[in-house]
Amino acid sequence: MAAIEFDGRVAVVTGAGGGLGRSHALLLAARGAKVVVNDLGGARDGTGTDASMADQVVAEIVAAGGAAVANHDGVHTWAGGQAIVQTAIDAFGRVDIIVNNAGILRDVSFAKLTQEQLDPVVQVHLLGAFHVTRAAWPHLREQAYGRVISTTSGSGLYGNFGQSNYAAAKLGLVGLTRTLAVEGAKYGITANAIAPVAKSRMTEDIMPPALLDRLEPEYVSPLVAYLASESCTDTGRVFSVGGGYMARVALLEGPGATFDDVPSPEDVADAWSRIEELGPGAQELDHGVMAQTSKIMQALGIEVE
Repeated sequence: MAAIEFDGRVAVVTGAGGGLGRSHALLLAARGAKVVVNDLGGARDGTGTDASMADQVVAEIVAAGGAAVANHDGVHTWAGGQAIVQTAIDAFGRVDIIVNNAGILRDVSFAKLTQEQLDPVVQVHLLGAFHVTRAAWPHLREQAYGRVISTTSGSGLYGNFGQSNYAAAKLGLVGLTRTLAVEGAKYGITANAIAPVAKSRMTEDIMPPALLDRLEPEYVSPLVAYLASESCTDTGRVFSVGGGYMARVALLEGPGATFDDVPSPEDVADAWSRIEELGPGAQELDHGVMAQTSKIMQALGIEVE
């Protein structure tokens, strides 16, 4: 296969001041992309700002011979999304790749959830992807080319205690991705999502140490780079990725049951085994986000003592 390069392409990576975003930005730049490194520089819960985070990543890229500019706007507002994309247009004259990676955590059980713990999480993860991608969309359509990669999560796909806010926003990104794939198809725009398991300031105190040792962000970024390339024309898909493990994730629908007339609740109960059936070979990870993590650990041969 020909080498995957991004010469002439411009990428916007949100939340790129550290962790996964930084890794994505560095790899795309190393392969020739001009990169807008976006990061508000807030704490894990989204409070505060620190412009130096994005600036440091830009300095790394430039020192390595690449091209990058920093942007310090927040993705959580419509104006912020517009400003982030405008930075790409002003600096490099175009935008080709959007990597929606910015995120915060405000974990709390659903019984204790407050508006202050719900709204910012949804605004950053779900609305943030809307804001940035919507700002880029006219440019992608006009040039009949674009790549959108959004960051969902095992919490969104499978659920996780204390993360109803985060999980709902992350699964919302899957719906957005699937719709962007449909609407972007005739314009040469693909949209895909990744559910990464990686070491970062958001996971370092909640993942088993044995797993963290393997979960460097650099194991995730090659998938992002492939999805962002001209070589990849797959769209509307979701991938689990971490530690050298990559797998497609899909919602499954079984053969089902059919009723000739309006069924009674008892008819539903009698047909329940057929309604629930997913078919031979189907796998449903229905025991929370740790089912995803356990599957990755098993695939990697990692045992927790």
